[in-house]
Amino acid sequence: MPYWKVILISWGIAFFEYCLTVPANRTGFLAGWNGFQLKIAQEIISLIIFTVFAVIVLKEPLHWRYLASLVCIFGAVYFAFKK
Repeated sequence: MPYWKVILISWGIAFFEYCLTVPANRTGFLAGWNGFQLKIAQEIISLIIFTVFAVIVLKEPLHWRYLASLVCIFGAVYFAFKK
């Protein structure tokens, strides 16, 4: 694939992720989330987008180990947001 296509695709993915992350951070901040909670939410959004990209575009198999890792990360989200 030509470099210009790779660059456009990668910037398109980054732009899409950014479009989700910025409103999420703004909404979270207005809802009273602290910096740690906002960063954890941002990382979850990034990991979900990359997982979808890896499965659809890169044709990577979604192994059970990766799903187990995501479950652990969602556990971190639980503890970060627990009152």
